[in-house]
Amino acid sequence: MQKIAQRLSFYTGLGLITAATLMLQIVETRIISVTSWYHLAFFVISVAMFGLTAGAVWVYLRPERYRPGQLSYHLSTASLSFALATILALLVQLTIVTSLPASVMSLVVWTEFAVALSLPFFFSGIVVSLALTRSPFPVGVVYGIDLLGAALGCLGALGLLNLVSGPSAVLWIAVLIAAGGQFFARADLGDVPLGRSVAGWLFRYRGPVLAGLAILAFANSLIEGVRPTVVKDQIEHPATIAYEKWNSFSRITVGQPERTRPALWGPSPRFVADPIEQRWMNIDGGAGTAVYRFSGDLNELAFLRYDVTNLAYAVPGLQTGAVIGVGGGRDLLSARVFGVSEVVGVEINPIFIDLLTRRFANDTAIGRQPGLSFEVDEARSWFARAERSFDVIQMSLIDTWAATGAGAFTLSENGLYTVEAWRIFLERLTPSGVFTVSRWYAPGEVNETGRMVSLAVATLQSLGATDPKRHLFMAASDNVATLVMSRSPLSAQALAALRQAAHTYAFSVLLSPQAPAASPLLERIVAAPDRSALARATEASYLDLSPPTDARPFFFNQLRLGRLLDQDVFTLASRVGVYGGNLSATLTLAMLILISAILVAATIIVPLRSMVSSRPSGLIGAGTFYFGLIGIGFMMVEIGLLQRISVFLGHPVYALSVVLFSLILSTGIGSLVSERAPLDSSARLVSWSALTSLYLLLLPFWLPDILLRLESAGLLLRAGLAVLVLSPAGFLMGFGFPTGMRLVSAIDKKPTPWFWGINGAAGVLAASVAVLTSIEFGIDTTLRIGAICYLLLPGPALLLARCARAMRESGRSIGDEGPPSTLDLTSVS
Repeated sequence: MQKIAQRLSFYTGLGLITAATLMLQIVETRIISVTSWYHLAFFVISVAMFGLTAGAVWVYLRPERYRPGQLSYHLSTASLSFALATILALLVQLTIVTSLPASVMSLVVWTEFAVALSLPFFFSGIVVSLALTRSPFPVGVVYGIDLLGAALGCLGALGLLNLVSGPSAVLWIAVLIAAGGQFFARADLGDVPLGRSVAGWLFRYRGPVLAGLAILAFANSLIEGVRPTVVKDQIEHPATIAYEKWNSFSRITVGQPERTRPALWGPSPRFVADPIEQRWMNIDGGAGTAVYRFSGDLNELAFLRYDVTNLAYAVPGLQTGAVIGVGGGRDLLSARVFGVSEVVGVEINPIFIDLLTRRFANDTAIGRQPGLSFEVDEARSWFARAERSFDVIQMSLIDTWAATGAGAFTLSENGLYTVEAWRIFLERLTPSGVFTVSRWYAPGEVNETGRMVSLAVATLQSLGATDPKRHLFMAASDNVATLVMSRSPLSAQALAALRQAAHTYAFSVLLSPQAPAASPLLERIVAAPDRSALARATEASYLDLSPPTDARPFFFNQLRLGRLLDQDVFTLASRVGVYGGNLSATLTLAMLILISAILVAATIIVPLRSMVSSRPSGLIGAGTFYFGLIGIGFMMVEIGLLQRISVFLGHPVYALSVVLFSLILSTGIGSLVSERAPLDSSARLVSWSALTSLYLLLLPFWLPDILLRLESAGLLLRAGLAVLVLSPAGFLMGFGFPTGMRLVSAIDKKPTPWFWGINGAAGVLAASVAVLTSIEFGIDTTLRIGAICYLLLPGPALLLARCARAMRESGRSIGDEGPPSTLDLTSVS
């Protein structure tokens, strides 16, 4: 009975720790999206893997400290350290300002940021390493509990974020971690060392530590004392916030009411209006949307006629409309002001609907407007399965602003700006209906305007239009341009109404079927009869104006990475528009790669060099190449699938949870199956490599069509499909690590830590490189690179097998030292 209780306590502790590790990883992406920029979300994956690897290295290099006879003590103290480090890292990161210009100081700040993020995962790596290599229980069962906890953590993060704020979620995760430490202590595996130390103090007072963390988490959930101090590099003052709410999508704040001139995105030069009372809703600290005080009388909102974003409503005969992204409700109200009798607002974030219809119903009567309804859903999926058509579909400035400057790396809204998405929207129009999109406009520069037009032309071409220009009209005011497009050529009546509206409100006409475009580049784009001609037209620009697709959906990134050395980047960065923001984001990524390389070298490569100093060069060379390949290959596949599935599921947090859940579980199953069905012959090894590579290489050919066909399915069905697609890839890749470990252990067990260190190091660096690869060459290329890595594995694997065979035949043995078991670092990465 005692042994059963020990096992249950140990397994529960391990499951809680690995669940908390994945929950922390996902929640951190949400917090960083608020405090810093969306493009840092991917960095959490890299930092987590670095911390886990460094923790495992720490354990291996200190065998005299981490003795099996004191296992419960070490597991418990490491878990409690994990919990406290999680709190410390949260407090530090909430105060770091990351927007320093490129300099030595910015390198220092980013290093501090990376170290703070990786510290908790370092202690998690210690716990997992000890559990897998020191416990007296069957390693297969221990590994299975490890995977089960991690997989459940991927799903648990979503639920937690919908209950409490991001910082409070981290505090509750710390409670979960400390509870894991309690269960490890109850397992009573070994004795407790004598003497006074910090670890001993933690172990003795583990109950009070857990209670203190629980009180802190509960209190913060009520009063939010631990909250972001620096949001998008600006000091945030709580007194200016009337309401705040987090969920898995975003953090929404509502400001105090103020009486000012009505906020318009692209106001007419002739706009004159009396001050009104309005509030600002803010999305993740970087995107504002106004909420006007509105009693229900549409005459109060007549000023909306002066906004260029509402140009499409000049088209006569519009009766039914749909708005993508309701925000503060201004687009919905605009449709009603212009006489559209029935309007549907499609919004992925339920917080907005709750604010407009319930919490701030006294400020705005939008929820009581006749003919106005809301749909809480992802826009692409909702329109794909909608069984009705609309006269007008509006999508105004749907981005969280951060995407505009750092869109090289975010997928928050990119899924709405691809050829495949716009086809869905156009197919839901009535025969004479219009789709209208507003984007930021830089007078004198093409920027997002050019890419928006390029996307429109490519979409129309995909629907069979032979003269796209006849389908398009675009006008601008201030820093916003609005495109109006239709599946059929715009009628003479519609064009006349659009021209008249532009004249009345003094909007600048940038594009019209009956006149040359405002710039030669725009004219070449709209005159392109096919995709090859469109490619030639966009190639002439210093910006990347190619039409985004689901395979390369980075609408907000217009930096041509391949041409950076050929361009005067500093002159271009000084121009108005997105170039400067894209360049800054890319330089940040380069800096993060450098920091990752330094940290990897200092904490993994250098400490483990002694493992290989006296070993045969053939073993070290082939083994390093093998484990470097699986580290790079696995991360290339993981990042590529994250990006692809993000577009399909509609939000990155869904993709992160589903992809990590699927890959962790299926990779672990593959690793376990490899014990019973080892790749113990050349034929099996080559066949496995070929099958894995073939599956990954074929994904870009059949997966896009399947995803498009199921675009209209509900979220659960789409998530289920993602799991089915990802599981075979994870299962096959799961054979790679244990197979390599068996090969090198058959020769010499001592350098095995070097090889799993190389695997982790390669994965850390490949995470950043994978992002760059997808941006420049497309997600499919990233997947193909991962496939090629697995295709190359038989080379070094067969060299290792030949070396082992030669040793057996000669009766020699280099050494049999090494850890009791090997650690698959992908289990919690």
